[in-house]
Amino acid sequence: MSDTAEVTDIRPPVQFTIDGRPYESTQPRQSASALLRLAGLDPVLYELGELRGRRPVPVRYADAEIVDIHPGARFVSIRKRANVA
Repeated sequence: MSDTAEVTDIRPPVQFTIDGRPYESTQPRQSASALLRLAGLDPVLYELGELRGRRPVPVRYADAEIVDIHPGARFVSIRKRANVA
């Protein structure tokens, strides 16, 4: 028998959206910057927000903040700075 055992993640994936695009993860706790990278966004340029209930303004997360991902959670990217002409 081998000293190394295979570990199987038995947690069901959590489904959520970022900017309306569907994603899923077996890790229900991740940093805001990790979620932005998952969506292909640079955490230096964007912040992560979460739309909760009927609130029109998203709850914002700091880059290193740990986010609890709930089934059906709706996240949005928020541009940190935009150059305006």
